[in-house]
Amino acid sequence: MEELLDLKSLLLQGDVVGALAIVEELEEMSRDDKINNIRSYAVVLLLHLIKQQAEKRTTRSWEISIRNSALEIKNKNKRRRAGGVYLPAEELRLTLEEAFPLAINSASLDVEEGRYTPEELEQLVDQNDIIRQAMVLISPDS
Repeated sequence: MEELLDLKSLLLQGDVVGALAIVEELEEMSRDDKINNIRSYAVVLLLHLIKQQAEKRTTRSWEISIRNSALEIKNKNKRRRAGGVYLPAEELRLTLEEAFPLAINSASLDVEEGRYTPEELEQLVDQNDIIRQAMVLISPDS
């Protein structure tokens, strides 16, 4: 909110350069918020894909969570007015890769009732395959 007041003040003073700097900062803050939101849903999506692969089974609850997380990621990534997306495919992939360790940590508590440490669980699953599955689920065409 403080940034908006500063922006208003700079515009009233005619300081276009200063106002543009604040606009760029606001854009960056908004983009960071989108990325953080997408990463949060990515952790949930990856968590359940990890559990499926590690346990070689699925449940209705996991399936629903996977679908809901994929839908939320698609929704959050969509630019409403400008069209397009906030994160192109390569940046989405990087976001999934950043979220993977968090998902492994959480999944280690669930897979076979917490039998594996995060490091052991990471050795049991194929990160590239899980990321590929996630990318298919969150692609605009799916």
